[in-house]
Amino acid sequence: MSAPRGQFSSNIGFLMAAAGSAVGLGNIWGFPTNVAANGGAAFVLAYLVLAFLLAYPALMAELTIGRHARRNMVQALRGIATGPTSRFFGGLAGFGGIVVASLILSFYAIVAGWMVAHLVGPFASLAGAEGAVEWLTGNSTARNLTFTAIFSGMTMLIIASGVEKGIERWSTLLMPALIVLLLLLIVYVLTQPGAMQGLEAYLMPDFSLFSPQLMVSAMGQAFFSLSLGVGTMLIYGSYLSRQESLPRLGALVTLIDVGIAFTAGLLILPAMYVAQEAGTRIYADSGELIAGPGLILQVLPALFDTMGTAGLFVAIAFFALMVIASLTSSISMLEVPVAFAIENLNVPRRLATPLVGIIIFAISSVIIFNFDALFGLVVSASTEFGQPLLGVALCIFAGWIWRRDQLLAELREGHPGIEHTLFWKIWPWYVRIVCPLLILAAFVQSVM
Repeated sequence: MSAPRGQFSSNIGFLMAAAGSAVGLGNIWGFPTNVAANGGAAFVLAYLVLAFLLAYPALMAELTIGRHARRNMVQALRGIATGPTSRFFGGLAGFGGIVVASLILSFYAIVAGWMVAHLVGPFASLAGAEGAVEWLTGNSTARNLTFTAIFSGMTMLIIASGVEKGIERWSTLLMPALIVLLLLLIVYVLTQPGAMQGLEAYLMPDFSLFSPQLMVSAMGQAFFSLSLGVGTMLIYGSYLSRQESLPRLGALVTLIDVGIAFTAGLLILPAMYVAQEAGTRIYADSGELIAGPGLILQVLPALFDTMGTAGLFVAIAFFALMVIASLTSSISMLEVPVAFAIENLNVPRRLATPLVGIIIFAISSVIIFNFDALFGLVVSASTEFGQPLLGVALCIFAGWIWRRDQLLAELREGHPGIEHTLFWKIWPWYVRIVCPLLILAAFVQSVM
């Protein structure tokens, strides 16, 4: 392996980094709000099943291609191609992954900037700077630009330090902190009036609510929650030692991601009902659930306000949780274009990181100045169109284009005798046929 690429020094380091990539704002508010809008516990059950029926096999495709190629997404897909046509489409899919990862990070940094601003807000309130609090929690262009820049700078600092000293070290520090904060907040919220009603809605399934639409929604959540399709897991796989068993590591990453998403639901769903008990609206005038940033930045701060001084400390803990979740995901997204710049353009990491980061921040700035027109468009283009189509492409490359003997040889590294396991009997045809069809079904449903 070339020196600039680095390598994860341990299983724990990789697991924390990969789980951190998967665990982001989508897990903390995306999963719980999908639960609330799609039948509660029935959605949870469907999600838990589909995370292993869909997300795990697709994750294995990315990790295996990445470790085999030990290159960025463009070079990896071109490297396993078998002819000029597949090499062309491999390059096209690789470039597509870099573009989509950059677009996701461009809007993600804006939302994460809001979280940083709301984290600073309680400190300003404790200091008696009410004018600063109003600016921090308002929605001005200056506030958005300032905190998007701050968050982007934090992400760049970590990536510039490399794989072991940057991604691995910070993921290993931040992920345990995220889990501890999440558990502490759950304990606190469950003691509040109304929490048990939310817990019941979350854990007691109504099987009459199962429907094809619910299953497709759960499928989409399972796929997107693992950061699949844009090459983040492919890049992380390229930093893995050949002594590691990919099926075991992939299963552990899936378990951690699903576990944290489920745990986040134990916080958000009860918190919503606590907020409703305290007189806060959790449904819009149309009768639909207030979701996404609206839930985080409207419903929960209103709940914190009802708690008096204690609410300030709960708000600090909550938004610290949100910032950590944002950061562990953003570093994996920035690594995708940075790895391409290092390996294809021969730019040193410490120069490639700020160059790529500034370009993405420029895209974020354009979105901020044209927020109403561009924000929803970029979110939709990247997550509803880009990610599923790239996910299908990765499954096709792993299942149809890559030579079967090379695929088996790569999986044998770190897992001797894998050809005799149930995994090898099922996964190759599953990733060829079932995964692309399921992802396309979710894609068609989201488009319609």
